Amino acid sequence: MEVNGMHYHVEVLGSGPISVLLLHGFTGCGENYKDLLEDFPQKDMYTFILLDQLGHGKTNVPMDPDRYSMNQTINDLYTIVKKLEITKLSLYGYSMGGRVALAFATTYPDLVNKLVLESASPGLKEEAEQMTRKQADEKLAKRILEKGVPKFVDYWTDIPLFQSQKKLPDNIQKKIYHQRLNNSPLGLANSLRGIGTGAQPNYWEALSQLPIPVLLAAGEWDEKFVHIAEEMKNLIRESYFVKIKDAGHAIHVEQPRKFGKIVSEFLAN
Repeated sequence: MEVNGMHYHVEVLGSGPISVLLLHGFTGCGENYKDLLEDFPQKDMYTFILLDQLGHGKTNVPMDPDRYSMNQTINDLYTIVKKLEITKLSLYGYSMGGRVALAFATTYPDLVNKLVLESASPGLKEEAEQMTRKQADEKLAKRILEKGVPKFVDYWTDIPLFQSQKKLPDNIQKKIYHQRLNNSPLGLANSLRGIGTGAQPNYWEALSQLPIPVLLAAGEWDEKFVHIAEEMKNLIRESYFVKIKDAGHAIHVEQPRKFGKIVSEFLAN
C-alpha cells in the first residue's frame, strides 16, 4: 500500500465486523502475529490488519531518521486506516508497537474502540532519563550499521529481556531468529532513532484522558513491564491488567493460546 510517499506491506485477514490493527515490536513484522491468530477464538468476528512498520520487513526503509518519528508514524497509520475505509477499530500493540498504538489512541481517540498494550510503556518520565536512553539507542543504531544485522540479532536475542524465549521449542526460536534477519541494518537503526524509547514522547499524563477501555498485559517473568503496567492501570480510567504466567516479554509468542483467548474476550465484549 502506498502511504505518504512510502510503500507499506499490509495484509488484511478476515472480514468480520471487529477491525483490529496489530502492531509488532522492534525487529519484528506483521507475520509475527499469525501464530497467535491461528487459534484465536471466534475468528469470524474479526478483520485483522497486519503490517510491517517503517524500516521493518517488506515495508520501505527511508534514509532520513526523521521520517520514522512518532508523529509521522501515526500519521501513516491514520492514512492506512482511512484507505481501508475503517471508521472505528481496535488497536493491539506489542513493545515498540504498543508505544505506537498508545500514541495513535491518544491522538485519534475517536477512531479507536479498544486498546491492547502488551509489554508496553508510555515513555520515560524524566528528561535526563530520556537523553540517556536516546544516547544508548544511538549507540545501538551505530552498532547495527557497523556490524550488520546477523551480529546484532545474535546480541539482541541474548539480552535479558528475551531470555525466557530460550524455553520455546527449537523450531519456534529458529523461526523468530530468521525473521529478524530479514530486516535491513538502516531500517532498524533509523527505527531506533525515530521511535526508540529515547525518542518516544512522554505519554504518562495523557493516560488519564484515554476515553476507551484498555487491556494491559505483561509476562510474570518480565518484572520491569509488570511494574509499568501496574502504574498505568492506576492512571487509566477503564483499564484491566493481566499478568500472564510462564511468560516473559513476548507473551503472544510464549503463550499464544492463553493470551489469544484473553485478548479475544476483551475485544469482543
